[in-house]
Amino acid sequence: MSSTDDEGLVAAKDWWNRNGKPLLTGALLAAAVVMGWQAWHKYQNNQSQGASMVYQALIETALSADGKPDATKVAELSGKLKSEYGGTAYAQYGSLFVAKVAVESGKLDDAAAELKGVVDKPADATLGELARQRLARVLAAQNKAEEALKLLDGNAEKAYQASREELKGDLLVQLGRTDDAHGAYEKAKAALSDDAAIGGLQLKLDDLAKGDA
Repeated sequence: MSSTDDEGLVAAKDWWNRNGKPLLTGALLAAAVVMGWQAWHKYQNNQSQGASMVYQALIETALSADGKPDATKVAELSGKLKSEYGGTAYAQYGSLFVAKVAVESGKLDDAAAELKGVVDKPADATLGELARQRLARVLAAQNKAEEALKLLDGNAEKAYQASREELKGDLLVQLGRTDDAHGAYEKAKAALSDDAAIGGLQLKLDDLAKGDA
């Protein structure tokens, strides 16, 4: 082997020692990251699919002859959603359903507890607002209108602004604050799109006007 070949071999080894090993390590790390991401993505998909099936079974408990969900089955399926799929939106939609069943059964404390869990840590903004407004209605039914009103402080996203303001109006009427209620109803009306139905809201405004007459 010539001295030129020897020099080339030495240079190649030197380059490998300086660059090859770090490059290989980087490639292995990149591969590990990709494989980890793929595994996580697969896990998430499996979680979502599993949660969807349990949620569907939960909803189907209401398809009985009398339309009343089996309380034992509801408890079993909602418990499974929370324990096995607690990180999914399906688990929280399940809580909304459980709260609805509780309200229909007159168990307002149970309904409030389910909804508060979603309000405290919603999976997304839509779930958070739905739970917030439903919890406010449950509190109102428990004669806790002041507490319900505090829950609705601030502004909702545009899609829910009208329903939140209308709910504020209902609570203010319950508290006897008719002037404030009128203002809330007007805000709700203004937040509706031009083609939205305002019949029920207008009736509430008309009723307040009659009361002031």
